[in-house]
Amino acid sequence: MLSSKVLKGPVYALHRQLAFHTSTLQTSKVAVVLSGCGVYDGTEIHEASAVLVHLSRSGSDVEMFAPDIQQMHVVNHTKGEPMEPNRNVLEESARIARGKVSALSDLDPKNYDAVIFPGGFGAAKNLSTFAVDGTDMKVNPDVEKTLKAFHASNKPIGLCCISPVLAARVINGCEVTVGSDQDEGGKWPYAGTASAIQSMGAKHIKRNVTECHVDSKNKIVTTPGYMCDTDLHHIFDGIGNMVKNVFSLIK
Repeated sequence: MLSSKVLKGPVYALHRQLAFHTSTLQTSKVAVVLSGCGVYDGTEIHEASAVLVHLSRSGSDVEMFAPDIQQMHVVNHTKGEPMEPNRNVLEESARIARGKVSALSDLDPKNYDAVIFPGGFGAAKNLSTFAVDGTDMKVNPDVEKTLKAFHASNKPIGLCCISPVLAARVINGCEVTVGSDQDEGGKWPYAGTASAIQSMGAKHIKRNVTECHVDSKNKIVTTPGYMCDTDLHHIFDGIGNMVKNVFSLIK
């Protein structure tokens, strides 16, 4: 049995610090919004996995959501061509979530400390119409409702890859990054997205793939992800920075 002298000394202080640290991690509850399964017509799987690994390492309580709607279309990922039949976004997202996914319409921001959107063309095809309409895009009603609710509640929003266009459309004057506004010899194949973001009234900030941008005023954290043609570990590190900075904004 430890003496009262030991409990009041350095060991006791360390115990208190560890207890505080553990309880802080356990109280963070994060919603992750998916858009299907597969880069060309849904969620980019590597990005979703990176988000979930970093959240798991932080000790977060994570729940996943997706709109209960039909996809814009289904793409044969071996050919990059549309195929039939069509699929449901919620059902496809369940592949990533290992079955544990809820309809986005059921997400109540009051129950969460933050929300994170991985990328993939699903963000531009299923969560919005950016892939078809560009700067005239419309955002899925449940996605728009979610973004506005977290923003109004002063709770952080994390987005990566193409998904920052959602914030650019919904949150007036926000700052986001999708990497570079220049192709740079093929390194940034989707660089034109930066000018689209500017045209929608948001501000694009140039960042490297391993970096993120923090819009402290709006509590929006973004990172380029696969907007950059690079190695997976760089994507993983950039998403790690995004997740870390999302946590730094949680009250």
